[in-house]
Amino acid sequence: MESIADGFFRIAAATPRIRVADVAGNAEAVLAAIREAAADGVRALVLPELCLTGYTAADLLHDRALLTACERALARILEETADLPLLFAVGLPVAHADAVYNVAAVCCRGRLLGLTAKRHLPTYGEFYEARWFAPAPVAPISVAVAGQTAPLGSELVYACNEDPDVRIGVEVCEDLWVPDPPSVRMATDGGATVILNLSASDELVGKEAYRRMLVASQSARLFCAYAYADAGEGESTTDLVFAGVNLVAENGAVLCESEAFTCGSAVSDIDLARLVSERRRTTTWTHGDHAAEAPASIPFSLGVTPTRSALETDRVFNPRPFVPEGAAERAQRCETILSIQAAGLATRLVHTSTSSVLIGLSGGLDSTLALLVCARAFDRAGLDRAGIHAVSMPGFGTTSRTKGNAERLADELGVDFREIAIGSAVERHFTDIGHDPAVRDVTYENSQARERTQILMDLANELHGFVVGTGDLSELALGWATYNADHMSMYGVNAGVPKTLVRHLVRYAADTVEGPAAAVLADILDTPVSPELLPPTEDGEIAQRTEDLVGPYELHDYFLYHMIRGGHGPGRIYRQACRTFEGTFEPALILSWLRVFYRRFFSQQFKRSCLPDGPKVGSVTLSPRGDWRMPSDASARLWLAELDGLA
Repeated sequence: MESIADGFFRIAAATPRIRVADVAGNAEAVLAAIREAAADGVRALVLPELCLTGYTAADLLHDRALLTACERALARILEETADLPLLFAVGLPVAHADAVYNVAAVCCRGRLLGLTAKRHLPTYGEFYEARWFAPAPVAPISVAVAGQTAPLGSELVYACNEDPDVRIGVEVCEDLWVPDPPSVRMATDGGATVILNLSASDELVGKEAYRRMLVASQSARLFCAYAYADAGEGESTTDLVFAGVNLVAENGAVLCESEAFTCGSAVSDIDLARLVSERRRTTTWTHGDHAAEAPASIPFSLGVTPTRSALETDRVFNPRPFVPEGAAERAQRCETILSIQAAGLATRLVHTSTSSVLIGLSGGLDSTLALLVCARAFDRAGLDRAGIHAVSMPGFGTTSRTKGNAERLADELGVDFREIAIGSAVERHFTDIGHDPAVRDVTYENSQARERTQILMDLANELHGFVVGTGDLSELALGWATYNADHMSMYGVNAGVPKTLVRHLVRYAADTVEGPAAAVLADILDTPVSPELLPPTEDGEIAQRTEDLVGPYELHDYFLYHMIRGGHGPGRIYRQACRTFEGTFEPALILSWLRVFYRRFFSQQFKRSCLPDGPKVGSVTLSPRGDWRMPSDASARLWLAELDGLA
């Protein structure tokens, strides 16, 4: 990795193997770790607390010979890293005036940028730091060390000249464990997107999980990346053992973790673009709200020209970002979503004093999911499932397979099933508007969809109920719905569920029900996604396949997630998708469908602007009353032009 690319920035936490008080030998180990990180393309490296002396040096930390040796070692490290394009933080004691400070020397390309000093000195249990160190001064002071002068304080932010998104804060061990860590101000007032922590955390039963949670949660609260370096082999084992567990977390997720007792490292590319996007969209993320002066900002240069024209990262991206990868987590997610959908609908039933709902049941995935939700909602509200009226409305493209599955599913779930054929009504409508039924265009298709909606709406009046919508989030994103037809309902239970997740929800239901219903759901899962608006093939099979017309939902859901949730532009999404789907979709095909996605997303906003009510179930939704506000006549020119440049 020779540059910052597409908003990614490589950071690392490493544990060198040291010997207590062997400053020269420890400096060699530190230099080896720095060189290895630089060779791996790391741009910010954090090393453990007091790693030049060893955290367990105890009263030797006041010895003048040791302090002088540390200063000489730091000067040597600065000299020998002058040509390396990375920032690193190394732990050592620094004496100034009448005090010794526990500091992180933050260095880059031969320059000592600053000395971030530890503010909170633990003096309880096994810790005695107040015996050796003074806490960081309230305001930064100027200190001469290793032949250079640098500020010493606890809230210093290091700002990269090459990329404004790269702002690095540093804190030392205990400063993270207190109620008000310095990293909070460094992030909120100083804009730090990366926090480095130099630590010496002895290993205890149960501590590992708590430490991991602490690092991950701090990265989530601050919308930042957090790299944590722990002391390891070579520290004195007189009373304590250090495991050298290193962590890199981003926005609540641990990206990598080194194995305990290995003197290993944790290296990861962090997505700064995503972090900055999260901060910008979260209105409670504020800057400069505190009365105190903002943290000091110290500029530095990596000597690397950033580029955003190529994806240069080792990050692995989930091709189905809406779907958890692990089976247990996926099952839990499915149960939660079904519960949210059912609770939303049950509340609407109670509010309207209604015990009757209408649903167009086609035998496809979306209407199947909606029917399953209706059954749960009625059970939750204590209503008789006979009040669920599933209506099959076969048209010109309906196959015996989908119609049969619809009827069997309704029977197995114990709901009312009705069949109302729409062929003759639509043909009469063609006559009324002068449309030739041999012309199988959009009028031919949409007339069927609107006839079905008219039937459902009028039956709802007849049965004193309301229509439950079946359209999903992916269809809303693409505008793959007939305006004022399947686009419309009184409550859209699937509005927050993307197509790739719909399939897993139905599969989860198939795995958790007993009897013939499971077999029906399995066959529905095997049925191609289709609106069934064009006549079947000669052998009675579905002739119209949605993904042949609009593109693979696997790609569109991927595009949607990274556009809305990640805040990424077309170029980044394209390059990331090429990496993610390598061997599955060719780059030219990805680019083609990405163009379709943007064109349809912009042109079809008018359908989303008047969506029925429906529950939000995940972090991406397109409700005009919720997460997505967009004018219906916004131009897609800027986004399509960027795609033209890629082509």
